[in-house]
Parts: sequence; structure tokens; C-alpha cells
Amino acid sequence: MRGFTIFMRKEAREIVRTWRIWVLPGIVLLFAISGPLLAKVTPELLKSVAGSQSGVTILIPKPTYHDSYLQWAKNLAQMVTFAIIVIYGGIVSGEERSGTAALVLSKPLSRTSFIAAKYVVQALFLTVTVTVGALITWGVTVAVFGASPVGLLARSTAVWLVWALLLLAMMVLFSVLTGSQAGSAGLGFGVYIVVSLGALWGPLARYSPSALVDAPSSIAAGGGGELAWPMVTSAALSVLALWCAVLVFGRKEL
Repeated sequence: MRGFTIFMRKEAREIVRTWRIWVLPGIVLLFAISGPLLAKVTPELLKSVAGSQSGVTILIPKPTYHDSYLQWAKNLAQMVTFAIIVIYGGIVSGEERSGTAALVLSKPLSRTSFIAAKYVVQALFLTVTVTVGALITWGVTVAVFGASPVGLLARSTAVWLVWALLLLAMMVLFSVLTGSQAGSAGLGFGVYIVVSLGALWGPLARYSPSALVDAPSSIAAGGGGELAWPMVTSAALSVLALWCAVLVFGRKEL
């Protein structure tokens, strides 16, 4: 693939020098720090509210590291997922509108390398950001709740990352197809809804990416089932989405 490494460096520099270096890491950092603290104080807040209501008694179990990990998993599954859809809605179309795509493709850079480099760099950025966030969550959880197993948090985060990398591949495809950030984001939210609802049907819940939407929360709570097939199908669909993006982008007029 011509120009792949050079374009990867260009993409990496763009992350460092633009708003992207602040937005996604800022969101992840916020949830990484606030999640354990919120898990610790929420029961006390509920008790305080219940105490102000005459005749109302709420029995709330003592919070543990499971509650902290569950906060992290829920934030990944919802807010960080939504951020990915919005941030990467224009991952390709933004370059097309600005004329950057036509400029760089006039150099020794193939269209396949253009799509592949964009995906690889953003996937690495997302993986590193969320991994650092998970480590911060673990550190704050240990400080708040005492000894906390890191393996449980690592597994929950890794499962979510498989789903997130599939969603990123879909956003690349949607950005190529629609040429619009708003249109790509709309399709991204549509996919999120469809995949989430797919977990209600047994076969999809066992073999498709639908199983990965709620799995991080189940793992964080101490559960979680067999996820080998959902992870394999997610990886396969990621490759398929990128292949389709390359085919469509290769036929576009820039």
C-alpha cells in the first residue's frame, strides 16, 4: 500500500495538533476519575434523600469495587460510544470537503492506504486513550475502595474495545458513503440502536456484536458469559466494513 506509513504519521500529527487530542481523552478522563467517586457517594446520597421522606426506608448495600467498575463500563457503553459516533462522523468526509483528500491522493498515496491509515491511527488513539482511562479508574478505585482486582476491569474494557473498533470501522464506511458528518452520525446512532436491540434475540445475543454492548457491564458486576463468537464476528465485520469503505472510496470523484 503506497504511502501508508507516511500518511499514518500525518494522521498522528493531526491528532496531536488539533482539538482531537483534548476531546476524547478529556471525556474518558472525566469518567475515569468521577466513576469511582460517584459509586462511593451515591448510596449515601440516596440514604440522605430517603431520610428526608417520612416513612420511607431504602436498604442499600455497601458499595464495592464492582460498583466502580460498573460505572466505568456504563460510561463506555453510553457516553464514550456516543462521543465516538459524533467525533468520527467526518473522519473521511471532512478531508473530502476541505480538499485535503484530493491533495494527498495526488502524491504517491493509494486510496486503500488513505482509508487504512486513518483507521489504524484512530484505532490506536482510541485504544491507548481508553486503556489509560481504565488504569486511572483502577487507581482511583483502589484509593477509594481498597484492594481491587485489575483483571476484571481489564476484561470489561477489552470487550468494549472490540465493539468500539467495529463501530469506528462503521463510521469510516458511513463517512465515505454519505460525505456528511451529520449523515454519518445519524447512521452510527442507528447502528447502535439496532445492535443494542439485537441482544433481545437469542441467536444474535450469542453470536453477534449485540452481545458486546451489555457484556462489559455484566463482566464488571462479576458475571459475563462466553464471548468468543461475538468477538470473532465483530472483528470480521470490522474488516468487511473497511473493505467496503475502500471499494466505495476508490470509485468516488474527489
